Amino acid sequence: MSGKIEIKVAENAGFCFGVGRAAEMVEREIETAPSSQRIFTLGRLIHNNTYNSRLKAKGVEVISADDIESLAKEACENSPVKIFVRAHGMTAETEQLLIECSKENKYFSFVDCTCSYVKKIHNIVSRYSSEDNVLLVLGSEHHPEVVGFCSRFKGTIYIFSDLQGLQDTVSMYGDKICSAKCTIIVAQTTQNLGEWEKAKKFLKKVCTNPIIFDTICSVTEKRQLEATVLARQSDFMIVIGSRESSNSAKLYSICKAECDDTIMIESASELKLDIPFTHRKVGIAAGASTPRDIIQEVEKTMSEAENFAELLEDSLKTLNTGDIVTGYVTAINEGEIQLDIGAKVTGIIKFDQITDDPSVKLSEMFKIGDEVKAFVIRVNDADGFATLSKKRVDADQSWTQIAEAKENDEILEGTVIDVVKSGVIVLVGSMRVFVHESQTGLPKDADMSVLKGQRVKLKITDMKEHGKKAKGSIRAAARAEKRRLEKEFWSNIEEGKKYRGQVKSLTSFGAFVDLGGVDGMVHVSELSWKRNCKPSDIVSVGDEIDVYVKSFDPEKKKISLGYKSEETNPWYIFTHNYAVGDIVQAKIVSMMPFGAFGEIIEGVDGLIHNSQISMTRVAKPSDVLEIGQIVDAKIIDIDTEKQKVNLSIRALLEEAQAAADAMPEDYRSDEEIEREASESEEKSEN
Repeated sequence: MSGKIEIKVAENAGFCFGVGRAAEMVEREIETAPSSQRIFTLGRLIHNNTYNSRLKAKGVEVISADDIESLAKEACENSPVKIFVRAHGMTAETEQLLIECSKENKYFSFVDCTCSYVKKIHNIVSRYSSEDNVLLVLGSEHHPEVVGFCSRFKGTIYIFSDLQGLQDTVSMYGDKICSAKCTIIVAQTTQNLGEWEKAKKFLKKVCTNPIIFDTICSVTEKRQLEATVLARQSDFMIVIGSRESSNSAKLYSICKAECDDTIMIESASELKLDIPFTHRKVGIAAGASTPRDIIQEVEKTMSEAENFAELLEDSLKTLNTGDIVTGYVTAINEGEIQLDIGAKVTGIIKFDQITDDPSVKLSEMFKIGDEVKAFVIRVNDADGFATLSKKRVDADQSWTQIAEAKENDEILEGTVIDVVKSGVIVLVGSMRVFVHESQTGLPKDADMSVLKGQRVKLKITDMKEHGKKAKGSIRAAARAEKRRLEKEFWSNIEEGKKYRGQVKSLTSFGAFVDLGGVDGMVHVSELSWKRNCKPSDIVSVGDEIDVYVKSFDPEKKKISLGYKSEETNPWYIFTHNYAVGDIVQAKIVSMMPFGAFGEIIEGVDGLIHNSQISMTRVAKPSDVLEIGQIVDAKIIDIDTEKQKVNLSIRALLEEAQAAADAMPEDYRSDEEIEREASESEEKSEN
């Protein structure tokens, strides 16, 4: 075939308003900023490697939120710092941090380039933020835009990627969603408009009066609708954009649904590698993160091809059974994924050729645009499909990993997927490793099914190249891990160092605490400030407690730990809260011939001498007081050195008497006035 082909570029292809604005602001800053200023973007400004490489070449660096504080400290007059926040926005915590840092250092500043459509969602979720409300989100859970606006909501959040995801969510949490004080639903700005409409329709059926906000960007809507029409009119579609970009991936899916022969590229240089068929009508659409010049370059490359058929034939990828190919995920369902492998056929990987773990959900394992390497099992040109196996490729990689681990005596990690006769099967990567029952670490004749589904560490003990079979030991890995932890522990221990440990066992003289593979002992005298208490009165087996090292002996492997601290010392608490002259409520706890002891706080008693119990002579305390009685007393002395307190009831009685004596003769107390009024009222009624 020869002759000129018909090429049509979508009107709304390329930078959207938000991305274009962010790019323009950064580029303007590059041109006008002093040479001493350092320019950064919080995360990659856009999902386009070509464009980001250009910015890097001009000195613009990419940072994460973790870098903000250190940059704020470094910023100075000779090296000011300016950070640009990408159109996706940021979390509420990051925004607050940027504001605080810019206030503290005038040489540190930031420019918020968050898209106005994203800001709209920020305002919505903030307005409805309440622990009584539920937020439903059509979007990608880990997308920075979604993470950003979800950080502004205090209630329960459910995120789903499509209608099926919403239906599953309602099936599991319907009661909570429908009984919430307020249920609102928003969409990530770049979501598929068709899925959004289906999600809204479903929610209205199952939930009473949900509050729905149409938050998909209007430019995204136009872009998707235009791409749909263009794909229908074309017999070949080129979608330009990064496979990491949410809106580009969705644009590809939309075009692929209308035009089977759709490919995705990031730049014109990929054309010869990926174009699979010969066509006359070619449509070009581009995601929101695609610069205009890249779109023009692709259009020019296509237009200048003297013989498009030759260009396409050169790009055809010939597949053979046994080949290893790399493709990009274009569709995901429960039983399989589909790949664009840059050939005449579409790659299909069935569930059983992906994993042996039945609990895996492919929708959680993959996302549209993911790169996948696979083994070609069979090619069917007539049907237009190639049957692939990811498991075969993974198995080869896992076998190599296992072989290296055995050679280097390393510990691997895997999931117990099955219990078989005399042992269990552990899935390490894509390799099945047999662990004999004696090597599971369980007691003899124990029920091995308790291990099923657990993540375990193991060592490879035997390998057979024929059939690629391997045996392992969980027990050996546990022993090795224990030795490693012990060695690390003893190399870092020092007196006074604090640990959080778990009480392992109790004895009459103390408690043994597991500090992470190494045990230490807290003597009963170090457990509490109380006297004559038992360890079981203070802690229980399984408790997590904070302890510190009092002393240790590496040779004897003994560690003495402290638990009680000065801050919990009753005397410390008392002296920091009470002083001479204070009036306290004391509980009578014991009596002696010379006086009674009243508990002020737990662990601190004060002596009320016989002479301080009453205004009259008291022969013995029991004549006036009882055990358990609560009395008001005044602190008349504190002996800090001997940690003794003297109390006086008499002092309060004398003060009350003195106050009464000082009153005029016609003074009547409130009680007397109230009693007289009551008597007068009774007389009137009679």
